[in-house]
Amino acid sequence: MSENWKPGTFVHLDLTVPDAPGMRDFYSAVVGWKPEPLGGDWLMLAPDGTPATGICHARGENADLPPQWLAYIAVDDLDACLAAAREHGGEVVAGPKGEGEGGYAVIRDPEGAVLALIQRGTTCAT
Repeated sequence: MSENWKPGTFVHLDLTVPDAPGMRDFYSAVVGWKPEPLGGDWLMLAPDGTPATGICHARGENADLPPQWLAYIAVDDLDACLAAAREHGGEVVAGPKGEGEGGYAVIRDPEGAVLALIQRGTTCAT
């Protein structure tokens, strides 16, 4: 994980789909991303080699995620942030998954928008 994450900022983007190899090839052709294998999924690199996104299979730990681009926001205390989301009208859609740094959960806000919170030594406003 990047050491440059700031509290409460978007820090990552993943595409989770049933046909990950097809989407890997699609985005390689369309925007020039270069795939690098990463634990059965792919880290997609921009033409200059900078990490751009992940393309993940919708299976195993990701089986409950709908096909979508999923943005991640860094938080310090995932459990506290999930409790705050529920308290303020949101819901937890998936997770939490993993523990400590890198643990994440997908939430839906009161208007229906979905995003992920990923634990990363930052601060969660409650």
